[in-house]
Amino acid sequence: MKRTLLPLLLLLTAVLAGCGSSKEDDVRAWMVQERNQTKPRVPPIQAPKQFIPEQYSNITAIDPFSNQKLTQALKRDSSQLASNAALVAPELARRKEALEAYPLDTMTLVGSIIKAGQPVALVKVDKLLYQVKLGNYLGLNFGRVTKINETEVVLREIVQDAVGEWIERVATLQLQEGAK
Repeated sequence: MKRTLLPLLLLLTAVLAGCGSSKEDDVRAWMVQERNQTKPRVPPIQAPKQFIPEQYSNITAIDPFSNQKLTQALKRDSSQLASNAALVAPELARRKEALEAYPLDTMTLVGSIIKAGQPVALVKVDKLLYQVKLGNYLGLNFGRVTKINETEVVLREIVQDAVGEWIERVATLQLQEGAK
């Protein structure tokens, strides 16, 4: 009987020790106290602005969703496309020249000569030297040589602007002294 009484006594002591107060109870009491003292500070929400409807005053104008308005816009766009196409169409129809495969920034003007009374520019691309005459094409943007002098080659390029329309611009290839 002593053998069974001893473990039972130990078990009873452990149960009673667990029922006593602990530090955890103090922490829980402090958390409840802090929670009760804390008051949220929420600023009041502003009242929404009053909506005032406007009277539609363009009642006599063309409805923006009408077929008439769409027809006008399509005519205007087609006339712009026709003028743009007239600028670039001859360039697309002709045979490309060798120097049109390279961008202008990879080309170097190394000199110019007079050959048969006409100015000829000496352009270096990929360690090869090319002779360029007036009317030849250079670069990726349909660049046609319009002027050659001792220090530069002037080109007329056809490029697309920000809205996709074809425009002409002037580009130059400057003489690079000491170019290798």
